[in-house]
Parts: sequence; C-alpha cells; structure tokens
Amino acid sequence: MRSRKPTPRPTALVLSLLAVLALPPAYARAPVACADFHGNTNAAWLETHPLAPGTAQVSALGELQARARQQQIDLLEAARNAPGDDVQKLLGDFWASGLDEAAVERDGANAIAPLLERIGAIRRDRDVAPAIAALHQVGIPVAFNFSADVDLADLTRHVGYFSQGGLGLPDPAYYTRSDADTQALLGRYRAYVEQILALTGTPADALSEQSALVVDLETRIARASRSPADLRDPRSRYALVPVDGFGKQYKKLQLEDFLEAQGVQAQQVSMADQALFQTLETLVDDLPVAQWRAYLQWRVGDAMAPYLARPFRDASFEFRGRVLEGLTAPPSREQQVLDAINLAAGPMLGHQYTLRYLDDATAARAKAVASQVRAVLGEALDADTRMGADAKAVARSKLAGLQIEIGRPQRDLDYSLQPMGRGSFGGNMLIASTWRHASEMRRIGQANAGRRWSVLPQTPALAYDISQNRLVVTAAMLQSPVLAPGDSEASAYGAYGALVGHELTHAFDARGRYVDDRLELRDWWSAADVTAWNGMAERIARQYSALAWPGLEGIQVNGMQTRDENVADVAGVELAWRAFGKAQPDAAKAEKQAFFEAWARLWAENAAPAEATRRASIGVHAPGQWRANQPLANLDDFGGLYGCRVGAVMRNKPEDRISVWPGLTPSE
Repeated sequence: MRSRKPTPRPTALVLSLLAVLALPPAYARAPVACADFHGNTNAAWLETHPLAPGTAQVSALGELQARARQQQIDLLEAARNAPGDDVQKLLGDFWASGLDEAAVERDGANAIAPLLERIGAIRRDRDVAPAIAALHQVGIPVAFNFSADVDLADLTRHVGYFSQGGLGLPDPAYYTRSDADTQALLGRYRAYVEQILALTGTPADALSEQSALVVDLETRIARASRSPADLRDPRSRYALVPVDGFGKQYKKLQLEDFLEAQGVQAQQVSMADQALFQTLETLVDDLPVAQWRAYLQWRVGDAMAPYLARPFRDASFEFRGRVLEGLTAPPSREQQVLDAINLAAGPMLGHQYTLRYLDDATAARAKAVASQVRAVLGEALDADTRMGADAKAVARSKLAGLQIEIGRPQRDLDYSLQPMGRGSFGGNMLIASTWRHASEMRRIGQANAGRRWSVLPQTPALAYDISQNRLVVTAAMLQSPVLAPGDSEASAYGAYGALVGHELTHAFDARGRYVDDRLELRDWWSAADVTAWNGMAERIARQYSALAWPGLEGIQVNGMQTRDENVADVAGVELAWRAFGKAQPDAAKAEKQAFFEAWARLWAENAAPAEATRRASIGVHAPGQWRANQPLANLDDFGGLYGCRVGAVMRNKPEDRISVWPGLTPSE
C-alpha cells in the first residue's frame, strides 16, 4: 500500500471549486434558482435526456406515459403465459394472437371474409341498410357515426348521437377543395383505395372504376357534411328527436331497424343534422347498388387493415401513417398490438391494470390530498371578492357536490363475449370491437353518465370532468413524478396536489362557468363576474406573453392562446401550497423547498425546434420552463424561501405579482 502524503488544507475558494467539479456536468452549469428554478431543479435530468435523432420531444411526463405502456405490456405478457382468470385468458389470447406475426400472415384476410361475403350479397337497395347496421355492430362505422354520449339537456344520462362520418379522409374539405396540394392528396388517397380494394378481392381490371365509385360516394357525403370548425361547439351536434317515425322518414336507411340492431330501445336520440341523413337516404335510393358494395368493401378493408396481413398493414401505414400523420416508420409490433387492445378492449385491460398497479394505500392518499386541496379551494371561494353573491352561492354548491374519483370508474363490466383463440388477431379484434360497441350501446337511455370516464385507467390522466363535476385521476397517473409510494408529503402536495388544484380551478373558471351546480348548461356568472375574472386572466396573459419560448429565436409565448391553462397553473400552485401549509404547519425549510422542487420536476422537457415551433403555434400550454417558473415567480413565499431579491426573475415585484385566489395569500 502506498503511503499518503500530508495534504495542505484547501482554501474556501478551492473547496467551492472542488464542490462544483465533483458534481455532474449538468449541475456545474445549472442556473441559479432565483434566475431559473426549472433549469436549476432539472439540471441533471436535462443533461441526461438529450433528444435522440428523429425524436420530437422528451419529458418527465412522457416518461410516465412510457412507463404506463410498459406496465400494460408486462401485464399482457403475464396473462399470455399464466392467466389467472377468464378475463386474463381473453386478454392473453388477444395479445398472443397479435404478436404471432407468422400466424397473422397465415390468416391473411380471413377475419373479414364473412363481412365481405355479406357485402357481396347485396343485390337491391333495401339490402344496403342492413349491411350498414351489421358493420356498425362490429365496430366499423360506415356512412355515418352513431355513438353514446352525455345528454346535454340532462348530463346525468346518455343518449344516442347520429352524426356525420363514413369518410376515409379526416376533413370533408379534402374532397372538394381545388388547390394543388389537396388534389395531390386526393390522388394519393385514390391510389390507397385501389390498394385496399385489390387486397379485398376486386379484380385488377375493375380497380380504377371501383375506386372512382368509392371516392364519388364519399365526396357526396362530404358535400353534405359540416366542417370541423362548425362542430367544435358540442351544442351544434345536439338536437333530440323522437325515434317514433324513423321508419317512415328514413325508409331506405331503415334507421328504426338500425337502432334495434344495435340493441337501442330509447324513445329519443340526437340528430342535429337531419339534412345530412336526408342526403344519405337519397344516396341509398339513387346510387347503384354496385357503388355501395364498393364503398362498404373499401371501408371494411381500410378499418381492419392494421390488424391483417402485412400487405394490408403496409398499405395503411404508407397513407395513414406516412402521408396523413407524417410518421417515418410504423410503431413497434408490440405497440401496434397494445394500441389495438386498448381500442377494442380498453376497459377490460384497464380493470386488470388497476388491480395490478394501484395499491389501496396510494389510492387513499391520493383521495386525501385531493380532498384537502378541494377544502382549501372552498376557503378561496369564500374569500373571493370578484364573484357576486349569486355566483358565489352557485360556486359553493358546486364545490360541495364535486366528486373525486381515483383509479378507475366504479362500474361493473359485462365480460360475456365470444371466446378468443390465438389463431386470428383480426378475428379477435372483431370479437373485442363487437363487445366494446355493445357495451357503449347499453349506456343509451340510461341515467349512468356518472359511471363513465372519457379516459382509460391505464392512460396517465388527471382531469376535471366538467359534465359530471368531478375530478378523475387514473391509476396510471399515480406514480412518479406525480405521486408514488414513498414520496414525502411535500412532494405529494407540490406535484400531485398542484395538478389537482389546477384541474379543480377549471370548475370555476371561464370554462366552468357554463355548467352550474345542478349540472345544467347555463352561464351562472353575471357580467360583472366575467369582467372581474377576465381582468385577472388578461394580466396573466400579458405576463406570459413577455416570455421567450425556450430554444426558439424571436418567438414569444402566446399569452392569450395559453391563458386559461396558465391561470390554472398559477391557481394550482396557490391552492396546493396553502393545503401543504395546513397539513404540515411546522414543515422545515428543506421540506418546503421539496414542495417547489416536486412542482418543477413535473415540467422537465427537451424539445426539438420543429416541435417547439408547432407547440408555440397551436398549443394551449406554455413550455415546461414557464409552467414551472411563472407560478412560483407570482408566489412571494417562494422568493422569500429561496432568498431571491424582489424584482428577480423568480420573485416578481408586488405590483407585478398576480394571484388567482388572492384570499389565500400570504400563507399562514
């Protein structure tokens, strides 16, 4: 062993230098907390998560999504190898059939052969409507869409919605615009239609004629359809009409029989665009049966292409993936199969996911923290001087009725469906899609809207459901960096609690004002309430508009475009900070700092210039740096805790400080 020589005692300057050199490179270059808290807190993460070639963005919440996907894959692998019950057997067989690419190739297009045979048997116009109904039953909507959704006149129940659909292109305008780019896209679409028709049995010498018939029929539907902008307001898609009389009004479409085929016995449905359905009625009557056969054949092939043999998958990806979505390569086979299972059997997988990955203690903790943030919001509403007496009464009542639902929706699933084997992935897809469609149809006419979530439990999500006045927190959301077993109370409130506060604020903001405490659609704010809220919100918008978009030269955050989400971020931190103070009144300085660090870690991200430019142009959220920093710069307690001078980047001057819930500041 070599002897050690005496080491001179270093100076304070040398100690400081050694401390910096001993840290990872990211920390060596980390911004000062009072100049950029996001960069300071996330320095190591930002250094160790560079963008891989071809990657648009990496983020902490993106990692959470990737982990949830892997958990689903692990669950399905376990179900494939050692299923514990009948449901796991179903899921395991579904998964195995999709991963067995050799079996998929052997199966070819066998899964859709019965559907194609049914379409081929259409001889008269009266045969068209039953074929349309049969395809809807297996989850392939053609000619139009029919779905279950909340009744806008009674948000506690579901009604059936007849709406436009049946097109292979995402916007009706693609069929009618005459500019060169649209015409080029339409030409590529026509070529794709020909590919699918060829794969589904159309002879080569008839492909050009048959594809022309398909595009012509879709163009006629498109001309009778409305633009996406016209449909943005849900009220434009809602109009209850009696089912009685459908038999006479829609003799060719046979909509009364259609509803019976879907298992729907409701006396009313929504049909906001009766002119469209009159057009469809005329098309069934006037167009040759051969044209309808070609169209239905194409729609089956296109809808099922991702689940069939490689020629189908390749054709679908080349147009839908590469041309329409701009993808350079298809997802991995695992991801494709997982997407299919979530589409067709998502609630089934979600139930199993929750049982496996969400423990009772974490769910109870999530409920407790959210309840405490909700209680603080009650204090904020009581102290709010913006709201008039009438609005405040509605707000208090609305908050009292606001429910917190954790993990998965509390509803029973009916697992009665045809058994799945491992020989036909396409066949299993149709079995599962039929089950999912029937499950949706059973909602119609029922007062069960409160038992439905619009998001699957295996998808990370924490959201306020405006139609049901509830906070929904999925099982997949309750893990790092949001809320994980072992997280300190400070971290739980700083990350999860602030997200809860963000979402609960939406119940009482410029969006929440349109649904009242009785779940009725009406504006419960007065003109003075609107003016007061907008005054605060516009100050926040101006504040964010002064911020540069990270990584982009000469581009600022669009404060008006991101206004409502920025307001909710500021509000969420305020509410969670107060709730943490009440839960841990004697918290040490390090614990308080852990609160803010947990918030900042949520927004760690690196984005490519093209992705950043896209988000700056159309996104409703500010970039991660400002989602982390700006709410803290408005909260004087943060600046005081970190010793930031007044007027520093992370500690706004009093006249520049904005509070969404001013009754909560200063903290106790």
